[in-house]
Amino acid sequence: MPAVETHAEIVATLTRRWPEHRVAPSLGRIQALAELLGDPQRTYPVIHLSGTNGKGSTAAMIESLLRADGLRTGRFTSPHVMSVTERITIDGESISDERFDDVWREIEPYVTIVDEQLIDGVPMTFFEIITAMAFAAFADAPVDVAVVEVGLGGTWDATNVVDGDVAVITPIDLDHTHLLGSTVAEIATEKAGIIKPGAQAILAGQSPEAAQVLLQRCADVGALPHREGIEFGVIDRQLAVGGQLIRLNATEGPVGEIFLPLHGAHQAANAGQALAAVEAFLGMKALAPDIVREGFAAVRFPGRLEVIRRSPPIVLDAAHNPHGARATAAAVVEAFSFNPLVAVVAVMRDKDARGMLAAIEEIANKVVITQVASTNRGMPAEQLGELAEEVFGADRVTVVPRLDDAIEAAVSLAEESGVGLPGVLITGSVVAVGEARTLLVNERLPLVPAGPDPDDDWDADYADDGDGYSPGGRGGVVLPGANTDPEDGWR
Repeated sequence: MPAVETHAEIVATLTRRWPEHRVAPSLGRIQALAELLGDPQRTYPVIHLSGTNGKGSTAAMIESLLRADGLRTGRFTSPHVMSVTERITIDGESISDERFDDVWREIEPYVTIVDEQLIDGVPMTFFEIITAMAFAAFADAPVDVAVVEVGLGGTWDATNVVDGDVAVITPIDLDHTHLLGSTVAEIATEKAGIIKPGAQAILAGQSPEAAQVLLQRCADVGALPHREGIEFGVIDRQLAVGGQLIRLNATEGPVGEIFLPLHGAHQAANAGQALAAVEAFLGMKALAPDIVREGFAAVRFPGRLEVIRRSPPIVLDAAHNPHGARATAAAVVEAFSFNPLVAVVAVMRDKDARGMLAAIEEIANKVVITQVASTNRGMPAEQLGELAEEVFGADRVTVVPRLDDAIEAAVSLAEESGVGLPGVLITGSVVAVGEARTLLVNERLPLVPAGPDPDDDWDADYADDGDGYSPGGRGGVVLPGANTDPEDGWR
């Protein structure tokens, strides 16, 4: 009798599949698997989210508000910061390793059936399987409502087999242009695909070209748009210890004295979208102000301007494109009084590194350039360092390839001035933030470097080109699922 796979072995098996950064645009495989499973995603209502930045934070806020109102929730989100189980949350808690393993074993025979069909030329991808696992786990729970965040884009994302009662579109900007389109309008067209006939569409403030696309989609499918700044939004906000106090425009008028334990104007805007989404889901029924306050006060979202260490403070933020980096920079200036501020930056190869560095340069006194360890898709520290010298000037740049050493170097640089309130910001990649968080909460154990990385493009012969994604190494911390590069690719 074969031995039962451990959790680590199951995660390794899944992450060896077609990874998240490779393009396989098709709903055929996920539709086939969902049908074999009895379409679990149709057994509960769904709030569906897409956009360039802010999806995860907004989803967490929506879930917290729904739970405060007494509903049992499921939340599917990506990427994860430290463990793949973070992606599937029930009643505000990540599912256990044991439950994750059980769900996989329950659906594995059906995945094999779909694999054998090679729909559109490839077996099921990592993200498609995790998506199906979430749908099945939510149905088994069962949940009253699922909050589902797209992986990337919208129309072709594996999550788009749901028919969301409410579709939330967070701010749209240029990102993943090699996959989604080279203009904001093209990217908005892809993301608008989650707005379904008869749905309520919660639209964050957008550029004119994105807004035009989204409103046209609403008109085409008969969805009802709710626009930030018109039907909902932030009335005012002020700094508070550990976050901010905000006042929001709600269905039946303003709700004030809301404590949001997250920093930045962008998070206040996300809160406005979250409240609008929940009230739309409830049939435009206003949440009681006390429920609103309770829900927002309970929000927790690691890796978003999270103070992970003190003396000196070390702040993690998972900004991974210029739009996100600009929001991070503004929030750091507003929420903290760091002087000096030293940034630790690692980015992926296909990101706008110069744009991110330019945003960080405006607030950081010095920068320590490094690279991620758990995937070879990160930009090499030496290459990123050359860009950083062009943006910051050579005298403000230190290159330290190992992340643990880079953090130590940043702390030393921050403390050496001997005056002011020094601080360290770690940013530039979701993967980098996940690695840093793992190091800092696991007493700085070393990370295991990844193996060779395959091509980034769609490849019908993927099954024959070797996985290159097997976790392992000679000791240290292996981030579960980190080799899937969750921030970089089409789901």
